[in-house]
Amino acid sequence: MARTGPSEFRRPAHPGDLTPYLERLLDGLALDREQTSAAFEAIMTGAAHHAEVGALLALLATRLPTPDELTGAATVMRRHVERVESSVPPERIVDTAGTGGALKTFNVSTAAALVAAAAGATVAKHGNRSRTGRGSAEVLKALGVNVDAGRPAQARCLETARVCFCFAVHHHPAARHAMPVRQALGFPTIFNLLGPLTNPAGAARQLVGVYDARFVRPMAEALATLGSVRAMVVHGGDGLDEISLGAPTLVAHVEDGVVREEQIEPEQLGFERAEAGSLVARDLGDAARLLRAIIEGHERGPARDMTLVNAAATLVVAGRSASFPEALTVAAHAIDFGDAAQTLEQLVEISAAG
Repeated sequence: MARTGPSEFRRPAHPGDLTPYLERLLDGLALDREQTSAAFEAIMTGAAHHAEVGALLALLATRLPTPDELTGAATVMRRHVERVESSVPPERIVDTAGTGGALKTFNVSTAAALVAAAAGATVAKHGNRSRTGRGSAEVLKALGVNVDAGRPAQARCLETARVCFCFAVHHHPAARHAMPVRQALGFPTIFNLLGPLTNPAGAARQLVGVYDARFVRPMAEALATLGSVRAMVVHGGDGLDEISLGAPTLVAHVEDGVVREEQIEPEQLGFERAEAGSLVARDLGDAARLLRAIIEGHERGPARDMTLVNAAATLVVAGRSASFPEALTVAAHAIDFGDAAQTLEQLVEISAAG
């Protein structure tokens, strides 16, 4: 039963009022999909008071979000997104965006996106800046990509180079209403999980890394409900939001609305174990140098292996390869025959015109 409190605390309902949802959460209950959608509509339109937004996000952060809460919030964010419209059907587009917040190595998902695109997948890489100063936006900019390219240029990149970068700050203007609250809270909120669920190009295929194993199942169930054609949600046992070569990786496969979990050992993929510490980029310059070395085929160590494994997973969920072994071979060829380097060059050139 919802709490009402003493009468002096009661106030008339008003547009954007989050009190009914706060009362439900205070009673230890979850929000259903419709309630979550209503709450996030108030947040994304700026109707909700910042104090109530902070309270809602904090209460949701005290426990694992339910698939319904993730689905309801993501549905609202998808409704407000500034979309990339291209000739490529969303059912063919894949994204490699993760949640961030994990142990930082190098830009694995960005490298994997470029290699997978060079190998035949169509990738709308959704990303943002990082608090480390070397997130996907920073490193791609350092490599010459115009990360601020407009949506028509992004569409051309997708259609011609088979890869584009969707800078989150340009595609989710409605999220600005929650940003001051998120920054003030100083801890991860449900918004950290929503980015990978709200690709601006409508990608229906995804490789999603999460920063905590607890989120693997609910994220996978949310993706299934949201209509993903195929997806993998992954978390490395060493704390990485990638398929790891340093520890077993928990993987939730999403296909035909069904979620299936498994654990993958690095040795199953044909690679020796590599400690996460050996994959850390020191700063932005080092991160950009390493990514270019991987793409151009000069890097032959564990950073290349990590890229290949995650690019292979991207090719599998994209439907370009039937198995991991096949996908690994295709990804390696994309690097070694110069296709990945050419893909990066095309992305730089086409994005510059936008």
